[in-house]
Amino acid sequence: MTAQADTWLPLSPAERAVALEVLTRGPLSRSELARRRGLSAGSLTRLTKPLIESGLLVDAPVGSAARAEARQGRPSQPLDVVAESRTFAGFKITEDAVYGVVTTLRSDIVACRDVPLPGRDPDQVVAAVGVLTDGFARDFPSLCGVGIGLGGRAQDRCVVDESAFLGWRDVPLGRLVHQRTGLPTVVDNDVSALVEAESWFGAGRDLDRFAVLTIGAGLGYGLVSGGRRVETPEDGLGVGRFWIVDPHGPLTPDGARGSAISLLTIPSIRYQVRAATGEDATYEQILARAAEGDPLPARVIGEAARALGTLVAQIANFAAPQKILLAGEGVGLVDVAGPAIEDAIRANRHPRADPVDLETKVSDFHDWARGAAVLALQVLVLGPAGPRSGR
Repeated sequence: MTAQADTWLPLSPAERAVALEVLTRGPLSRSELARRRGLSAGSLTRLTKPLIESGLLVDAPVGSAARAEARQGRPSQPLDVVAESRTFAGFKITEDAVYGVVTTLRSDIVACRDVPLPGRDPDQVVAAVGVLTDGFARDFPSLCGVGIGLGGRAQDRCVVDESAFLGWRDVPLGRLVHQRTGLPTVVDNDVSALVEAESWFGAGRDLDRFAVLTIGAGLGYGLVSGGRRVETPEDGLGVGRFWIVDPHGPLTPDGARGSAISLLTIPSIRYQVRAATGEDATYEQILARAAEGDPLPARVIGEAARALGTLVAQIANFAAPQKILLAGEGVGLVDVAGPAIEDAIRANRHPRADPVDLETKVSDFHDWARGAAVLALQVLVLGPAGPRSGR
Protein backbone atom coordinates (compact mmCIF):
# COMPACT_ATOMS: atom_id res chain seq x y z
CA MET A 1 0.00 0.00 0.00
CA THR A 2 1.20 3.50 -0.80
CA ALA A 3 2.77 5.25 2.16
CA GLN A 4 0.25 7.23 4.18
CA ALA A 5 -2.08 7.45 1.16
CA ASP A 6 -5.01 8.05 3.54
CA THR A 7 -6.47 10.84 1.43
CA TRP A 8 -7.97 10.03 -1.93
CA LEU A 9 -11.24 10.66 -3.70
CA PRO A 10 -13.96 8.45 -2.16
CA LEU A 11 -15.21 7.21 -5.51
CA SER A 12 -16.50 3.93 -6.83
CA PRO A 13 -14.46 2.15 -9.53
CA ALA A 14 -16.93 3.30 -12.19
CA GLU A 15 -16.73 6.91 -11.00
CA ARG A 16 -12.95 6.74 -11.01
CA ALA A 17 -12.98 5.42 -14.58
CA VAL A 18 -15.12 8.35 -15.71
CA ALA A 19 -12.93 10.87 -13.87
CA LEU A 20 -9.80 9.38 -15.39
CA GLU A 21 -11.26 9.47 -18.90
CA VAL A 22 -11.98 13.20 -18.58
CA LEU A 23 -8.66 13.89 -16.86
CA THR A 24 -6.48 12.30 -19.53
CA ARG A 25 -8.59 12.96 -22.64
CA GLY A 26 -10.94 15.84 -21.84
CA PRO A 27 -12.73 18.05 -22.26
CA LEU A 28 -15.27 15.53 -23.56
CA SER A 29 -18.87 15.98 -24.51
CA ARG A 30 -21.24 13.84 -22.51
CA SER A 31 -22.14 11.81 -25.57
CA GLU A 32 -18.49 11.11 -26.35
CA LEU A 33 -17.77 10.23 -22.74
CA ALA A 34 -20.73 7.85 -22.63
CA ARG A 35 -19.56 6.22 -25.87
CA ARG A 36 -16.03 5.76 -24.60
CA ARG A 37 -17.18 4.15 -21.37
CA GLY A 38 -20.08 2.20 -22.88
CA LEU A 39 -22.63 3.96 -20.67
CA SER A 40 -26.21 5.05 -21.09
CA ALA A 41 -27.05 8.72 -20.63
CA GLY A 42 -28.70 7.95 -17.31
CA SER A 43 -25.74 5.99 -15.99
CA LEU A 44 -23.35 8.75 -17.02
CA THR A 45 -25.45 11.36 -15.21
CA ARG A 46 -25.45 9.22 -12.06
CA LEU A 47 -21.67 8.68 -12.18
CA THR A 48 -20.73 12.30 -12.92
CA LYS A 49 -22.94 13.83 -10.23
CA PRO A 50 -20.53 13.18 -7.31
CA LEU A 51 -17.58 14.25 -9.47
CA ILE A 52 -19.21 17.60 -10.19
CA GLU A 53 -20.33 18.04 -6.58
CA SER A 54 -16.77 17.39 -5.36
CA GLY A 55 -15.44 20.10 -7.66
CA LEU A 56 -13.33 17.68 -9.66
CA LEU A 57 -15.37 18.02 -12.86
CA VAL A 58 -17.10 21.06 -14.29
CA ASP A 59 -19.33 21.88 -17.23
CA ALA A 60 -16.89 23.38 -19.71
CA PRO A 61 -17.65 26.06 -22.31
CA VAL A 62 -19.34 24.60 -25.36
CA GLY A 63 -16.85 24.34 -28.23
CA SER A 64 -17.47 24.05 -31.95
CA ALA A 65 -17.60 20.24 -31.87
CA ALA A 66 -20.18 20.26 -29.09
CA ARG A 67 -22.26 22.88 -30.91
CA ALA A 68 -22.25 20.66 -33.97
CA GLU A 69 -23.53 17.77 -31.86
CA ALA A 70 -26.25 19.98 -30.43
CA ARG A 71 -27.46 20.85 -33.94
CA GLN A 72 -27.79 17.11 -34.56
CA GLY A 73 -29.90 16.67 -31.44
CA ARG A 74 -27.32 14.92 -29.24
CA PRO A 75 -26.26 15.96 -25.69
CA SER A 76 -23.50 18.47 -26.12
CA GLN A 77 -22.41 19.97 -22.80
CA PRO A 78 -18.73 18.97 -22.40
CA LEU A 79 -17.16 17.99 -19.12
CA ASP A 80 -13.66 18.90 -18.02
CA VAL A 81 -11.56 18.71 -14.89
CA VAL A 82 -10.96 21.77 -12.76
CA ALA A 83 -7.20 21.57 -13.24
CA GLU A 84 -6.35 24.05 -10.48
CA SER A 85 -8.73 22.55 -7.91
CA ARG A 86 -5.94 20.33 -6.58
CA THR A 87 -2.19 20.64 -6.83
CA PHE A 88 0.68 18.24 -6.23
CA ALA A 89 4.31 18.60 -5.19
CA GLY A 90 6.89 16.55 -7.06
CA PHE A 91 10.55 16.17 -6.15
CA LYS A 92 13.58 14.79 -7.97
CA ILE A 93 16.45 13.95 -5.62
CA THR A 94 19.96 14.02 -7.02
CA GLU A 95 23.34 13.59 -5.34
CA ASP A 96 23.58 17.24 -4.38
CA ALA A 97 20.14 18.87 -4.65
CA VAL A 98 16.38 18.48 -4.42
CA TYR A 99 14.43 19.83 -7.39
CA GLY A 100 10.77 20.59 -6.72
CA VAL A 101 7.71 21.51 -8.75
CA VAL A 102 4.02 22.05 -8.22
CA THR A 103 1.63 20.75 -10.87
CA THR A 104 -2.07 20.95 -11.54
CA LEU A 105 -4.38 17.99 -12.05
CA ARG A 106 -3.31 18.05 -15.70
CA SER A 107 0.37 17.88 -14.68
CA ASP A 108 1.10 21.43 -15.85
CA ILE A 109 4.01 22.89 -13.85
CA VAL A 110 2.96 26.08 -12.05
CA ALA A 111 5.96 26.54 -9.73
CA CYS A 112 9.59 25.38 -9.47
CA ARG A 113 11.97 25.63 -6.51
CA ASP A 114 15.23 23.88 -5.69
CA VAL A 115 17.48 23.58 -2.67
CA PRO A 116 21.04 22.21 -2.37
CA LEU A 117 21.65 19.20 -0.18
CA PRO A 118 24.25 19.67 2.57
CA GLY A 119 24.61 15.90 2.68
CA ARG A 120 22.94 12.63 1.74
CA ASP A 121 21.78 11.55 5.17
CA PRO A 122 18.03 10.75 5.09
CA ASP A 123 17.33 13.39 7.74
CA GLN A 124 18.97 16.04 5.57
CA VAL A 125 17.01 14.99 2.51
CA VAL A 126 13.72 14.92 4.41
CA ALA A 127 14.47 18.37 5.83
CA ALA A 128 15.11 19.76 2.33
CA VAL A 129 11.91 18.24 0.97
CA GLY A 130 10.03 19.60 3.98
CA VAL A 131 11.28 23.15 3.47
CA LEU A 132 10.24 23.11 -0.18
CA THR A 133 6.85 21.59 0.64
CA ASP A 134 6.18 24.21 3.31
CA GLY A 135 6.77 26.96 0.77
CA PHE A 136 4.62 25.28 -1.85
CA ALA A 137 1.78 24.76 0.65
CA ARG A 138 1.77 28.45 1.56
CA ASP A 139 1.44 29.45 -2.07
CA PHE A 140 -0.90 26.63 -3.08
CA PRO A 141 -3.50 25.83 -0.39
CA SER A 142 -4.89 23.15 -2.73
CA LEU A 143 -1.70 21.07 -2.32
CA CYS A 144 -2.86 17.54 -1.52
CA GLY A 145 0.01 15.14 -2.13
CA VAL A 146 3.75 14.64 -2.50
CA GLY A 147 5.58 12.48 -5.02
CA ILE A 148 9.31 11.72 -4.93
CA GLY A 149 11.45 10.23 -7.68
CA LEU A 150 15.06 9.11 -7.33
CA GLY A 151 17.56 6.77 -8.87
CA GLY A 152 17.19 3.40 -7.21
CA ARG A 153 14.61 0.83 -6.16
CA ALA A 154 11.51 1.49 -4.10
CA GLN A 155 9.33 -1.03 -2.26
CA ASP A 156 5.59 -0.52 -2.00
CA ARG A 157 6.08 3.03 -3.29
CA CYS A 158 7.28 3.98 0.19
CA VAL A 159 10.66 2.52 1.18
CA VAL A 160 13.88 3.19 -0.73
CA ASP A 161 15.16 -0.37 -0.94
CA GLU A 162 18.45 0.63 -2.53
CA SER A 163 19.93 3.83 -3.97
CA ALA A 164 23.57 3.61 -4.91
CA PHE A 165 24.11 7.31 -5.51
CA LEU A 166 22.66 8.22 -2.11
CA GLY A 167 24.22 5.23 -0.36
CA TRP A 168 20.84 4.22 1.07
CA ARG A 169 19.29 0.87 1.94
CA ASP A 170 15.86 0.32 3.46
CA VAL A 171 15.07 3.98 4.12
CA PRO A 172 11.33 4.59 4.77
CA LEU A 173 11.39 7.88 2.89
CA GLY A 174 7.64 7.99 2.25
CA ARG A 175 6.80 7.67 5.94
CA LEU A 176 9.46 10.19 6.97
CA VAL A 177 8.28 12.83 4.49
CA HIS A 178 4.64 12.24 5.46
CA GLN A 179 5.54 12.78 9.11
CA ARG A 180 7.37 15.99 8.23
CA THR A 181 4.76 17.44 5.81
CA GLY A 182 1.48 15.86 6.86
CA LEU A 183 0.72 15.07 3.22
CA PRO A 184 0.22 11.66 1.58
CA THR A 185 3.58 10.73 0.06
CA VAL A 186 4.56 8.27 -2.64
CA VAL A 187 8.13 7.30 -3.58
CA ASP A 188 9.29 5.49 -6.70
CA ASN A 189 12.11 5.11 -9.15
CA ASP A 190 12.49 8.30 -11.19
CA VAL A 191 12.29 6.55 -14.56
CA SER A 192 9.10 4.77 -13.52
CA ALA A 193 7.63 8.15 -12.54
CA LEU A 194 8.60 9.69 -15.87
CA VAL A 195 7.01 6.79 -17.75
CA GLU A 196 3.76 7.25 -15.83
CA ALA A 197 3.70 10.98 -16.61
CA GLU A 198 4.37 10.48 -20.31
CA SER A 199 1.81 7.68 -20.51
CA TRP A 200 -0.95 9.78 -18.94
CA PHE A 201 -0.16 13.26 -20.21
CA GLY A 202 2.71 13.16 -22.70
CA ALA A 203 4.12 11.30 -25.67
CA GLY A 204 2.45 8.01 -24.74
CA ARG A 205 -1.04 9.38 -24.20
CA ASP A 206 -3.69 7.14 -25.81
CA LEU A 207 -1.08 4.56 -26.86
CA ASP A 208 -1.47 0.90 -25.95
CA ARG A 209 2.26 0.07 -26.28
CA PHE A 210 4.84 2.71 -25.51
CA ALA A 211 8.50 2.65 -24.45
CA VAL A 212 10.75 5.22 -22.79
CA LEU A 213 14.55 5.18 -22.95
CA THR A 214 16.43 7.79 -20.92
CA ILE A 215 20.07 8.75 -21.23
CA GLY A 216 21.91 11.13 -18.96
CA ALA A 217 23.78 10.51 -15.74
CA GLY A 218 22.49 6.96 -16.08
CA LEU A 219 20.37 4.91 -18.40
CA GLY A 220 16.72 4.06 -17.84
CA TYR A 221 14.06 2.04 -19.60
CA GLY A 222 10.34 1.65 -19.10
CA LEU A 223 7.58 -0.05 -21.04
CA VAL A 224 3.83 0.47 -21.21
CA SER A 225 1.74 -2.44 -22.50
CA GLY A 226 -2.03 -2.59 -22.57
CA GLY A 227 -2.07 1.02 -21.42
CA ARG A 228 -0.23 0.21 -18.17
CA ARG A 229 3.38 0.50 -17.16
CA VAL A 230 5.00 -2.91 -16.92
CA GLU A 231 6.31 -3.30 -13.36
CA THR A 232 9.12 -5.76 -12.66
CA PRO A 233 11.35 -6.61 -9.68
CA GLU A 234 14.24 -5.20 -11.71
CA ASP A 235 12.88 -1.64 -11.74
CA GLY A 236 15.62 0.68 -10.53
CA LEU A 237 18.41 -1.90 -10.71
CA GLY A 238 20.15 -0.22 -13.64
CA VAL A 239 19.85 -2.88 -16.35
CA GLY A 240 22.05 -0.82 -18.68
CA ARG A 241 25.13 -2.11 -16.88
CA PHE A 242 24.48 -5.55 -18.33
CA TRP A 243 22.85 -4.58 -21.62
CA ILE A 244 25.84 -5.41 -23.83
CA VAL A 245 25.76 -3.48 -27.07
CA ASP A 246 29.33 -4.05 -28.28
CA PRO A 247 31.40 -6.73 -26.49
CA HIS A 248 34.56 -5.07 -27.85
CA GLY A 249 33.49 -1.63 -26.72
CA PRO A 250 35.07 0.63 -24.09
CA LEU A 251 35.73 -0.30 -20.50
CA THR A 252 34.71 2.40 -18.04
CA PRO A 253 34.40 2.50 -14.24
CA ASP A 254 30.62 2.07 -14.49
CA GLY A 255 29.20 -0.95 -16.32
CA ALA A 256 30.59 -3.98 -18.11
CA ARG A 257 32.78 -3.59 -21.20
CA GLY A 258 30.72 -2.44 -24.15
CA SER A 259 27.54 -2.12 -22.08
CA ALA A 260 24.94 0.54 -22.75
CA ILE A 261 26.10 2.34 -19.60
CA SER A 262 29.74 2.41 -20.69
CA LEU A 263 28.88 3.68 -24.15
CA LEU A 264 25.96 6.05 -23.67
CA THR A 265 25.85 7.83 -20.32
CA ILE A 266 27.26 11.30 -19.88
CA PRO A 267 29.82 10.29 -17.20
CA SER A 268 31.12 7.44 -19.39
CA ILE A 269 31.41 9.63 -22.47
CA ARG A 270 33.30 12.24 -20.46
CA TYR A 271 35.51 9.52 -18.96
CA GLN A 272 36.48 8.18 -22.39
CA VAL A 273 37.47 11.62 -23.65
CA ARG A 274 39.34 12.45 -20.45
CA ALA A 275 41.24 9.13 -20.53
CA ALA A 276 42.35 9.78 -24.11
CA THR A 277 43.15 13.50 -23.90
CA GLY A 278 43.68 14.27 -20.21
CA GLU A 279 41.11 17.07 -20.56
CA ASP A 280 37.99 17.21 -18.43
CA ALA A 281 35.50 18.45 -21.02
CA THR A 282 31.80 18.91 -20.42
CA TYR A 283 29.28 16.83 -22.32
CA GLU A 284 28.20 19.90 -24.31
CA GLN A 285 31.82 20.64 -25.25
CA ILE A 286 32.32 17.05 -26.41
CA LEU A 287 29.20 17.19 -28.56
CA ALA A 288 30.28 20.51 -30.08
CA ARG A 289 33.76 19.22 -30.89
CA ALA A 290 32.34 16.05 -32.40
CA ALA A 291 30.07 18.17 -34.60
CA GLU A 292 33.13 20.16 -35.72
CA GLY A 293 34.94 16.96 -36.70
CA ASP A 294 37.47 16.74 -33.86
CA PRO A 295 38.60 13.09 -34.32
CA LEU A 296 38.61 11.79 -30.74
CA PRO A 297 35.27 13.29 -29.61
CA ALA A 298 33.79 12.32 -32.97
CA ARG A 299 34.84 8.70 -32.46
CA VAL A 300 33.39 8.54 -28.94
CA ILE A 301 30.14 10.18 -30.02
CA GLY A 302 29.97 7.93 -33.08
CA GLU A 303 30.21 4.83 -30.88
CA ALA A 304 27.55 6.23 -28.60
CA ALA A 305 25.29 6.91 -31.57
CA ARG A 306 25.64 3.36 -32.86
CA ALA A 307 24.93 2.02 -29.38
CA LEU A 308 21.80 4.16 -29.11
CA GLY A 309 20.55 3.08 -32.51
CA THR A 310 21.15 -0.56 -31.60
CA LEU A 311 19.22 -0.19 -28.35
CA VAL A 312 16.30 1.53 -30.06
CA ALA A 313 16.19 -1.24 -32.68
CA GLN A 314 16.26 -3.94 -30.01
CA ILE A 315 13.41 -2.31 -28.12
CA ALA A 316 11.41 -2.03 -31.35
CA ASN A 317 12.16 -5.66 -32.27
CA PHE A 318 11.20 -7.24 -28.98
CA ALA A 319 8.63 -4.90 -27.38
CA ALA A 320 6.97 -3.69 -30.62
CA PRO A 321 5.94 -0.32 -29.14
CA GLN A 322 3.90 2.13 -31.19
CA LYS A 323 6.33 4.86 -30.15
CA ILE A 324 9.66 5.12 -28.34
CA LEU A 325 10.38 8.27 -26.37
CA LEU A 326 14.04 9.15 -25.93
CA ALA A 327 14.40 11.47 -22.94
CA GLY A 328 16.96 12.76 -20.48
CA GLU A 329 19.80 15.25 -20.33
CA GLY A 330 21.84 13.32 -22.89
CA VAL A 331 19.53 13.49 -25.90
CA GLY A 332 21.66 16.22 -27.49
CA LEU A 333 23.42 13.20 -28.97
CA VAL A 334 20.57 12.94 -31.47
CA ASP A 335 21.18 16.46 -32.79
CA VAL A 336 24.87 15.77 -33.39
CA ALA A 337 24.77 12.16 -34.57
CA GLY A 338 21.24 11.62 -35.85
CA PRO A 339 22.25 9.95 -39.16
CA ALA A 340 24.50 7.44 -37.38
CA ILE A 341 21.66 6.58 -34.99
CA GLU A 342 19.26 6.05 -37.90
CA ASP A 343 21.81 3.87 -39.72
CA ALA A 344 22.21 1.67 -36.63
CA ILE A 345 18.44 1.35 -36.24
CA ARG A 346 18.07 0.20 -39.85
CA ALA A 347 21.03 -2.18 -39.57
CA ASN A 348 19.38 -3.96 -36.64
CA ARG A 349 15.83 -4.12 -38.03
CA HIS A 350 14.23 -6.29 -40.69
CA PRO A 351 14.50 -4.49 -44.06
CA ARG A 352 10.72 -4.50 -44.40
CA ALA A 353 9.96 -3.46 -40.85
CA ASP A 354 8.02 -0.25 -40.33
CA PRO A 355 10.10 2.79 -39.40
CA VAL A 356 10.49 3.30 -35.67
CA ASP A 357 8.42 6.19 -34.34
CA LEU A 358 11.16 7.81 -32.25
CA GLU A 359 10.41 11.01 -30.37
CA THR A 360 13.05 12.94 -28.43
CA LYS A 361 12.58 15.16 -25.42
CA VAL A 362 15.28 17.01 -23.55
CA SER A 363 14.40 16.52 -19.88
CA ASP A 364 15.77 18.68 -17.09
CA PHE A 365 15.40 17.87 -13.41
CA HIS A 366 12.09 19.70 -13.23
CA ASP A 367 10.67 17.33 -15.85
CA TRP A 368 11.74 14.43 -13.63
CA ALA A 369 10.09 16.16 -10.65
CA ARG A 370 6.90 16.55 -12.71
CA GLY A 371 6.89 12.80 -13.17
CA ALA A 372 7.03 12.38 -9.40
CA ALA A 373 4.10 14.78 -8.98
CA VAL A 374 2.07 12.57 -11.32
CA LEU A 375 2.62 9.70 -8.88
CA ALA A 376 0.86 11.73 -6.19
CA LEU A 377 -1.86 12.70 -8.65
CA GLN A 378 -2.47 9.04 -9.47
CA VAL A 379 -3.00 8.22 -5.81
CA LEU A 380 -5.71 10.89 -5.60
CA VAL A 381 -7.50 9.70 -8.75
CA LEU A 382 -6.95 5.94 -8.55
CA GLY A 383 -6.78 5.40 -4.82
CA PRO A 384 -3.95 3.90 -2.76
CA ALA A 385 -3.10 1.27 -5.38
CA GLY A 386 -1.96 4.09 -7.68
CA PRO A 387 -1.19 3.14 -11.29
CA ARG A 388 -1.67 -0.53 -10.49
CA SER A 389 -5.37 0.20 -10.81
CA GLY A 390 -4.92 1.01 -14.48
CA ARG A 391 -5.09 4.02 -16.70
